[in-house]
Amino acid sequence: QVQLVESGGGLVQAGDSLRLSCVASGRTFHGYVMGWFRQAPGKEREFVAAIFWTGGNTFYADSVKGRFTISRDNAKNMVYLQMNSLKPEDTAVYYCAVRVATRSEYDWWGQGTQVTVSS
Repeated sequence: QVQLVESGGGLVQAGDSLRLSCVASGRTFHGYVMGWFRQAPGKEREFVAAIFWTGGNTFYADSVKGRFTISRDNAKNMVYLQMNSLKPEDTAVYYCAVRVATRSEYDWWGQGTQVTVSS
């Protein structure tokens, strides 16, 4: 059973940085994609960034491109989201998720970590 546990959220001011971490367990992840999503109060969950476990190709939402960086540590089964130049509109619960690379839907999700950016 795949388990994902996020950490690193918190309360910061606009312009600050945070690094979110996600530890993945339960299987090997070659051939999978690790993603970060977020959901703000009253809004739909939205895609933030993703990385192919094999090869390391990355993808970003336009709203975070140039400010956020997704990375992974294969040896530790960890995925990170480095968030710089944070804005109040980045406030949300951030979720780590996993999908098979050949599928479009994410099958496993973490419990989420709150990020709050004050102006």
